[in-house]
Order: sequence, then structure tokens, then C-alpha cells
Amino acid sequence: MSEFDIHRETVIKADPGQIQALVDDFHQWQRWSPWENVDPAMERTYSGADRGIGARYFWSGNRKAGRGNMEITSATTDAIGIRLNFEKPIKNTNQVTFEFRPQPEGTAVTWRMTGERTGAMALMAKLLPMDRMLAKDFDRGLAQLKAAAES
Repeated sequence: MSEFDIHRETVIKADPGQIQALVDDFHQWQRWSPWENVDPAMERTYSGADRGIGARYFWSGNRKAGRGNMEITSATTDAIGIRLNFEKPIKNTNQVTFEFRPQPEGTAVTWRMTGERTGAMALMAKLLPMDRMLAKDFDRGLAQLKAAAES
């Protein structure tokens, strides 16, 4: 088993609350998430709270989108925590955190995913540069989050 920590950061010219509103409401993720458009026919279901702690999002799509769910497990003015469960193509559970730090030029936003690589994930990590691939997706997602928050 090997632990991983993938994180990327950007500065967004918006106040933290404006950015948090795009993150803690899963309905808003279609505006900025880098994975929302990998399957135009992806099925989405929302349950629990409308936003914040207890909000849940389920997706099921093609082979590229896979299937899984997310639940917001913590929300403060500084960070939003999400439990991310992948069901297909590979079962895995990770912790996702969005951190918000006010800066003179806006808000520094860090998108972090941590977890453990076990079984098939550990093998795949040896064959594919997963960290680099995910980092590119995080960069694209943060750029899209920035565009949504600054518009």
C-alpha cells in the first residue's frame, strides 16, 4: 500500500464565500468540474442536503466517467471536505479537500485528494503516471472554477 497526496493551487479573484458556493453545491459542479463532460449521457442523482454537510452526488456514466458518489463531510470558512467513493471502473475511497485562504489579490484555492493505493490501484500507479494525469485534471478544474467564480 502507498499513500498519495495530489494537490494543486490557484488564486481566484473572488471572495472565499463566492468560490465555496460553487464547491459545496454539487449542482454547480457541471459549471467547472473537469470530469463533468467526459460522458454527455452521464446520469446524475443528488440527495441529502441541498449544499454543505450531508449533500450527496451520485454519477454513472460510460467507461471513462465510471460510477461513484461523493458526500460533503465537513464545511468551514477555510475548507470543504468530501468523501469520494469510486465504484467503477475500480473501487476506491479517497478524501478530497478544498482549502480557501484570503489573499490580497483574491482567494488562494487548494484542491487536494489523499488516499491509499491498494490492489489494482497500486498496480496501475506503477504503469501509468496517475499523479501527473490527475494533476492536469485538477489544473483544468481550477481554471474552470476560476472562470466560473470570476464571471
